[in-house]
Amino acid sequence: MIIYNITTNIHESVHDQWLNWMQEKHIPEILATNKFSSARIVKVLVEEEMGGVTYSVQYTTDSKDTLEKYYLEDQPKFDREALELFADKMLSFRTELQVISEHYDFDFKS
Repeated sequence: MIIYNITTNIHESVHDQWLNWMQEKHIPEILATNKFSSARIVKVLVEEEMGGVTYSVQYTTDSKDTLEKYYLEDQPKFDREALELFADKMLSFRTELQVISEHYDFDFKS
């Protein structure tokens, strides 16, 4: 399993617009490519010196080959749209992660 992670710092002035766009449009459209089985958006709990709010969006896919197909067939369109909407108000970087194992504590009480 591969996790395609995009970490984004978004300026406060467009934060609400960006978050709504991510949840209502962007993530559903990426999942609709059928190249990812799930997605989650998580807030990074570290204050950045540059300000803004930072999120990590994690998409799960079955293989590096599927991710490469996404890069070739879909990513340019999604990148263009994000740039058109948020331009210099966001800064993103991508990380590819390979899941080695998962462990759960079913007795954990939060």
